[in-house]
Amino acid sequence: MANPLSLIIQREYFERVRRKSFIITTILMPILMLAIMAAPTFFMFLGSHDKKVVTVLDNTHEIGSRLQSNDEIEFKLSDGTPDQLRADEDNEAILVIGNNVLSDSTSTITLLSRGAIPMMTDAYITGELNRAIEDARLSHYNIPGLTDIINKSKSDISLQTVRIDKDEDTETSSELSYIIALVMDMVLYMFILIYGQMVMTSIIEEKTNRVLEIVVSSVKPFQLMLGKIVGVGLVAVTQILIWGVLIGVATSVAIPFLTPENFGGDIPTEVSGMIAQFTDPWFLISLFVFTLLFFIGGFLLYASVYAAIGSAVSNVQDASQLSSIATMPIILSIVGSMSIINDPDSTLAFWLSIIPLTSPMTMMSRMPFGVPFWETALSIVLLYISFIFMIWLCAKIYRIGIFMYGKKPTIVEIIKWARYK
Repeated sequence: MANPLSLIIQREYFERVRRKSFIITTILMPILMLAIMAAPTFFMFLGSHDKKVVTVLDNTHEIGSRLQSNDEIEFKLSDGTPDQLRADEDNEAILVIGNNVLSDSTSTITLLSRGAIPMMTDAYITGELNRAIEDARLSHYNIPGLTDIINKSKSDISLQTVRIDKDEDTETSSELSYIIALVMDMVLYMFILIYGQMVMTSIIEEKTNRVLEIVVSSVKPFQLMLGKIVGVGLVAVTQILIWGVLIGVATSVAIPFLTPENFGGDIPTEVSGMIAQFTDPWFLISLFVFTLLFFIGGFLLYASVYAAIGSAVSNVQDASQLSSIATMPIILSIVGSMSIINDPDSTLAFWLSIIPLTSPMTMMSRMPFGVPFWETALSIVLLYISFIFMIWLCAKIYRIGIFMYGKKPTIVEIIKWARYK
């Protein structure tokens, strides 16, 4: 006779993998994530508007002529009064420049508009005003060629980031590391939360249908809980592996096009850092392997908690109240990761990536920036030790909770179940 644990794992795994929803989400999720990243640009394109004409009333007679128009904003000088310009409904936006702007750095320039001013438009007008005022003030010094001297003295450098390693220095990209850390953090958060709650709802459904009473007659409660956790976890791992293959294929196709010819003969420093990091096989392999290790450990840890919650309640409504307690460390991880991405080597980053309840997400936030191997190894060991302890503890709750019906237990009662021998 087959091992009952393996039968439960196979049932949980194949029941979900064969669903059309799994196939659809596995294929569509990467496309959806790319669409989300491209959405801001797309909406900016849809939200593009006709060129806005800004009527300029320049009381200094020096600034307005220096304002430069672009494809979206056209500056038009006027000699009318503010009341006359306001009375003319054709003037959508009126820029009133006071006569003391050049002498008073704290003076305010007023922009009158008949409608809302987009943020980008406001930023462009502000930038042009600052540039024009600086240019006008410099002209008062009567130093020949002063503006050209200042413009030529300005610098526009690109910072090349190189990580020092024992074997070989590696060129990196802070921007790419930031993006990867953010994406990996959100992916792990989504997977642990979704698949952990999937274990919980599965137990609640079977408990409500009284299926568990039949199953536990031939299977130990611990085997049943572990089988459900491992089976659902394998579904998530399968999805991650498929996505890893798709990302690898897409990367291998895109890299050959990142040549100097496609960048006008010279690759920008920021892009060269991204290419170097993306073409580093050790970086990609280690990132993928550690992602799997931290996901599996984080899932097993939280899934055991969700399984205990599912066994202790009789409906999803009661479970949502208890599960909110389990999600608090996950939310704390997401909040902490925002700070960790900005300073991956801080003390906060170290401790949040070592504590098992927060380490799966926070360590993946640090990984793209480079983490000492001993910290990664310590974090993984503590995570899996915590899982073993948690599944032992939750199994004691599970064996009692699956037979409880009709009454939502209190936290004190659940603690008593965990103390039963």
